[in-house]
Parts: sequence; C-alpha cells; structure tokens
Amino acid sequence: MSSLPAPTVLHRLRDETLTPANLAAYNLYLTAGPAGLRVGIADVRRNKFVVLEEYAPQSATSLGGQFQALAAHHDLLGLAGWNHVRLAVQNRHFTLLPAPLFRAGDEAAYLRLHHSVDAQHETVHSYAHPGQELVSIFAAEKSLTDWFRTVYPTGTLLHQTSSLLEGLMHQSDPAAPRRLYLSIGHLELTVVVIRDKRPEFCNVFAFSSPEDLIYYTILVMQEFQLNPDQDPIVVWGDLMHDSELFTILRKYIRHIKFGNRPFDLGYSYRLNELFEYRFFELYSLHLCE
Repeated sequence: MSSLPAPTVLHRLRDETLTPANLAAYNLYLTAGPAGLRVGIADVRRNKFVVLEEYAPQSATSLGGQFQALAAHHDLLGLAGWNHVRLAVQNRHFTLLPAPLFRAGDEAAYLRLHHSVDAQHETVHSYAHPGQELVSIFAAEKSLTDWFRTVYPTGTLLHQTSSLLEGLMHQSDPAAPRRLYLSIGHLELTVVVIRDKRPEFCNVFAFSSPEDLIYYTILVMQEFQLNPDQDPIVVWGDLMHDSELFTILRKYIRHIKFGNRPFDLGYSYRLNELFEYRFFELYSLHLCE
C-alpha cells in the first residue's frame, strides 16, 4: 500500500454495464500531466466509453508517485488482464519527425534540439503514428515510465499531442481547407494546423495570461495566412464558456466554437454531465495503436 493519500476525486463516472470480472473486454486509457491524472475505460466490442475519472494534481508528488497512490486506493488501476492499456504524457518536451528521417536509437539526439533531457529524472520515447509518415519523440518523467512499465509492460506510451493529432485527423475531412485547432490545458496551449487530413503544424506553448494565449493563437494564424476575421477555429480543453480565456478568444477571433468528442465512438449517458469539448485527448487514445 502507498503511504500517500489518494488524489482528490474531481469526476468519477461509471456506467453500470462495466464488468470488472472481465477486464479483457476493455481498454484502459490514462493521461498524466500538470492538470492531474485521468482514467478512461472503453468497452472494446461496443466501441464505447463506460468510465471517466479525473483526479486533482498533487504538486509535491511525482506523476509516478501519484499513480502509485491512486492504484493503492483504486479497485481497477494496477490490475492485469486489460485488452490494451495506453498512457498519454502531457508536457512540452516533444518533437515530430518525418518517419523516413527517424532512426531508432537516436531519439535523445532528435529531442535535444528542443529539450535538454535530464537523464536522472526523464526517459525518452518514440511513437509512430499509424497511417502517417510521422514519428513523435518525447521525454517523460522517469518515475511515471517506471511505474507504467512495471504495471503494464505491454502498454503503449505516447505523448498527448499524438492522441490529439489522431483525434483531429479522425474528425477532419479529406480535401478540407487548412484549419487551426486549440487544446487548452493547465497553463499550456497546444496549437495544431491540419490540411487534407495531414498535420502541418503542432506545438505546445506555455502561457500565464489570456494575453499570452491570444498572442500565440494569432501568431500561428498569421504564419499560415489564416484570417481571424474569416477563418474558424475550434477549441477543446479545460476552460469554461465564461472564462477569461474564452472571452479573449471571442474578442479577437470572429468564428470560434467548442469542439465535440471524437466521432464514431459511443459514450455512456453517465458522461453527459461533462462538457463535450473536455477530455478530447483521453477519448482520442481509443483511436491510437
């Protein structure tokens, strides 16, 4: 048992059809980052999310320690026998590389151009996007990857931008014009530009004020010759309709709307109390391989 208290529950929503005795019928999805821990469970046969849980961050505790503490108090986390397990790491320490340029074993060298890896506390990983000539290279907290590899040795580890990209490409149309998408997290803004179901830009910016948020948004729009008065943008993430962040976005961008959950998936009615534009990266783990 962990000596740490369980993380504070923010949401704990479960469909009554969940059958813990048959974990092989389900996929387990996890995300970990500054906003805390999130847990999703999807029924494989029905292609349907039946569980969503969110836990507040414990700033003084490592992400691996937070998962250890949660697992010690959780009835399902830490159990073996799932169909698939996927964990998305949320941070700014990543880069995307065309697959033909990727060489296994050189991950740290690629990432060094964007992030100085702390070998004592971080590990470096890669994830090849299925159907795309694209490889994500990212750093993750060592305590987190140690916990994950110990508990789920066959699980898939990826960066939250990979999950986001898979979800956005799933929802975009072939031959669609260039579009800009935002995912807003805890003091982090992910900006993605997609055209013809292919990503043209993806980056995570740190922000500390609404002014920072709109600055980075407009900067990327200008770079890709998108017009704030004409071109629509879609927003997902952790914000409210009446928040300062959304207010400043509406002030400077004429056509802005909140995004939907990933299409073609089912969602338990228990999840209806949540805004549809939240937890997009967690849901999109169902679209990854």
